[in-house]
Order: sequence, then structure tokens, then C-alpha cells
Amino acid sequence: MTGSASWYPVIRAAAAFLIMVVGTAGMFAGTVALKPMQEAFDISRGAATLPYMAFMVGFGLGSFWMGRVADRLGAMRITVAGGLTLGLGFWIAGHADEPWQAILAHGLPIGLMGASTTMAPMVADVSLWFERRRGLAVAVVISGAYVSGMVWPPVLEALTDAYGWRDMYLALGALTFLALPLLALVLRRPAPRTVLTGPLEAAGSARPLGMRAPVLQALLCCAGLGCCIAMAAPQVHAVAMADDIGLRPADGALMLSLMYGFGIVSRLGSGWISDRIGGLRTLTLGSAGQAVALLLFLPADGRLTLLVVAALFGLSQGGIVPSYAIIIREYFPARQAGGRIGMALLFTMLGMAIGAWLAGAIHDLTGSYRVAFAGAVAVNIGHLGLAAFLLQRAAAQRRMQARSFDVERCSSGDLR
Repeated sequence: MTGSASWYPVIRAAAAFLIMVVGTAGMFAGTVALKPMQEAFDISRGAATLPYMAFMVGFGLGSFWMGRVADRLGAMRITVAGGLTLGLGFWIAGHADEPWQAILAHGLPIGLMGASTTMAPMVADVSLWFERRRGLAVAVVISGAYVSGMVWPPVLEALTDAYGWRDMYLALGALTFLALPLLALVLRRPAPRTVLTGPLEAAGSARPLGMRAPVLQALLCCAGLGCCIAMAAPQVHAVAMADDIGLRPADGALMLSLMYGFGIVSRLGSGWISDRIGGLRTLTLGSAGQAVALLLFLPADGRLTLLVVAALFGLSQGGIVPSYAIIIREYFPARQAGGRIGMALLFTMLGMAIGAWLAGAIHDLTGSYRVAFAGAVAVNIGHLGLAAFLLQRAAAQRRMQARSFDVERCSSGDLR
């Protein structure tokens, strides 16, 4: 392999990372514009979360669909189309006169057909170009969503404060319309055929973890739903929560930046860890950390305390979502990576959408976010139990394989 060829996977991963940073900006536009939209349209806090909820549902459904398309057509074409569609969607959102128009724009062009091209296809694609450092490569690319969360909230908050939320959306539209098609050109090479048809294909098992493949996929989808229902309350409502307790909106944006900034450290660290202990152990570790961090939100009520807890939350939970991609690459065939990773990510997005709406609805009923965070803790405990169950199944399968190997050695007379 030539020097340039050996560096190409790294260059490709860097392009996928930047595509993720730019393409997921719509996730944070909805959180920053939550209260301005509520006031502009004269709607409840729960109703004001509906554009974000529509985005997450569309993002999730589109990730599954785009992941399957990427398995067949490659990442470049759908990324180009996604950038153009995102630009159109932000333009529509910026000109919305009614809530339903903003909801539709977030759900369809921004989420379903736009941002979805930058998640599952990028994660699945980079997993095909690395073997020894696959966990770290996946973590680097998927951390682009957290870099997005660290960079965009203060930038979008400043734009909204200076020019209004509508012009903020129009500026995002211009950026995505231009940047994503240019970055997609780096992805023009197809994945090596040896990855799709060679030894890595054997990584898939007819009975992963001793169960049928659809059962394991369903359990991973349930896990993705649960972890992100719990994750959504602080990630979506930080800006509004800061305003409710008398802090500035900029303090809420800083909370988001800390969550996603420390989430980058967590995601990179989890990638390094998963290359050594596997995806299931990394998932369980992240779930336990997120449960503790959510508990710490309950007594926190001051600026400094909330900023510290936000940082701890980001540091604890950043490795959870990348773990699903690693688990799928460990237990399913490489050829199915895009579709299966997309399916798992679909349920994480649905979890974020449901969790965002639940936190807003509970706030409308109770007047605070305390009950919403308590519910998030309960859901997270359920997720931790499911992760522990899958980890136990993996340990049982390893013991069974070890016993089978010993029996084969004895039957063949190889007792050395």
C-alpha cells in the first residue's frame, strides 16, 4: 500500500467527522430556538419542543433508511443530497409563519432527508476502513455530533440574540448547502471489497450472544431507546431550565457546551476503551456513569453547581451511543453494518424525541424539571439492567465456547 493510500482512511474519517459537525447543527437549532419559538407562536413549552421532537424522529427514521442506502450506493451521493436538502429545510424553518410549518421543516428536510445522511452512513462507512483501531475511528467520527453540540449552541445563541431566530436558521441553511457537498467529495472511493467479502464477514454469527440475530437487534434497539429517553432531559432543556431558575440563556448554552465538550473526551476515551474491552462492557460502563450524573442534577440549583454537573454528565454518557456501532460490528456481518447501525441509531433518536417531549410535558404539569429528571433516572436504571443482561449473555457464550473447545481437544487426544 502506498503512503497516500495508507493515509486515505484517516483523511476519510476526518471528512466524515466534519460532515457530522456541520450536518447535526439542526439538533441544536431547535434547542436554542425553543423559547423564542414558544413566544413567537404563543404556544406551551411542551408544544415548543415539537420541532425538536419532529427532527429527532425524522433523523432516526432517516438514519435507518440512509444506512441501508449507504450499504448499496456508498456515502458520497447521499451526503451531497443531504447537504442540499438541509439548506432547503433551514430556509423553510426560518420563514415559518405557523408552528406546523416549523415542525414539518424540522421533521422532513432537516431531519429525515438531511441530517440523517451524516450519522449512520458516516459511522458505518468509517467502520469498514479500520480494523485494529475501529473503536477509536468510530468514536472520532461520532464525536462530531458532540463537537457540534459544543460549538453550535453558543454560536446559534449569539446569532439569535443579535439577529433573531429566523435569521439564525437562514445562516445555517447557507452553510450546510455549501459545505456538505464539498466535504462529500472526499468520500468518492468505494469501501474495499475485502472488508465486505473477506474474513471480517465471518465476524457475524447466526446466533450472536446465543440468541437469534433479530432478537439481539431488538434488544439493542430497546437499549438505544432507554438510554436516550434518559439523556434527553438535560441535553434538550438545559437552556430553558437555566432561564427558569433565573440564569441567563447564555448560561444554559454554556451548560450544553460543557456537556458536549466533555462528551467528546468521553467518546474518544470510550473508543479507546472499546478496542480493549469490547462494546458491551463500554455500554454498561457508560450507562452506570449516566445514571449517577442524572442523580446529581436533582439537588443542583445554582449556576456553578449546574455547570459542574453538566460537565460530569457529558463525561459519563458520551460513550453510550458509539457502543452500539461497535457491538453491531462485533456480532453482525460487515455487509449489514449500515442498516443495522442505522436501526440502532433510529431508536436512540426516538428516545431523544420522546424524552424531550416528556420532560417538556412534565414541566408544564409540575412547573419544574425535578420530576422529569427523577423519571430519567428510573429509565436509566432500566437501561443499565438491560446492558448488564447482554454482558452476562456474552460471558455465558464465552464459557460455552471454552467448554466446547476443551471437549474437542479431549476427543482428538490433544491433551498437551
